[in-house]
Amino acid sequence: MPPGQGAEKQPPASGLPGSGPSATGSCPVEVSKLVFLDRRDAGKRLAEELTHYRGKNVLVLGIPRGGVIVAAEVARALQAPLDVIIPRKIGAPFNEELAIGAAAPDGAVIFDERALSLLNLTKSDLQEQIERERKEMERRSRYYRRGRGALDCREKTVILIDDGIATGMTVKAALQSLRKQEPAALVLAVPVASREAVAELRLLVDDLICLHAPAAFYAVGQFYEDFRQTTDEEVIAALEQ
Repeated sequence: MPPGQGAEKQPPASGLPGSGPSATGSCPVEVSKLVFLDRRDAGKRLAEELTHYRGKNVLVLGIPRGGVIVAAEVARALQAPLDVIIPRKIGAPFNEELAIGAAAPDGAVIFDERALSLLNLTKSDLQEQIERERKEMERRSRYYRRGRGALDCREKTVILIDDGIATGMTVKAALQSLRKQEPAALVLAVPVASREAVAELRLLVDDLICLHAPAAFYAVGQFYEDFRQTTDEEVIAALEQ
């Protein structure tokens, strides 16, 4: 299937509350902000929408930290190997929570050109942070994998998973990096995402599964009852399951 033709999966009317298009094309009113109990619950629900990939030479990749917990449930359900991919957000110098770019494990860096212009920043202004994030990617890769090498993506159906997507910058960097590795198919699967991110990212993948794409999106955590921070130890335990 060519990139961009993936379908956004929405839960049935009797399932998770949501405001995305239903099977009939209507847009139900958003009933609740809390959709998932925790990341494991989200992973189990996501796995139900991915059963058709079982037995198809699948590799599941989680984005640390929280995305790995979601991905572990999917990998278990699909009986597929699990690994990590570690893109890193590039934040504005005055507020690192404001994403204006992202670095990928292969060294590539993408930027929100509009944000750079609005903030009167150049790419050279961000070099120090980019180098810092590259070192952090390398450190986390060694720490999480415990000396193991990254699993090969070539000719596999690669399913990339995070616990949710707001702007989509880090996911976009990860997808572009993965596409260079020549997978048989590239799938993005997330429990919840902003509609803007879904619209942009579906152009980069062969299939996109998003359980909940609400009209009102402020932060990923608003859709989880328990969204406590995932620890490095939990990531390692999930990878060793």
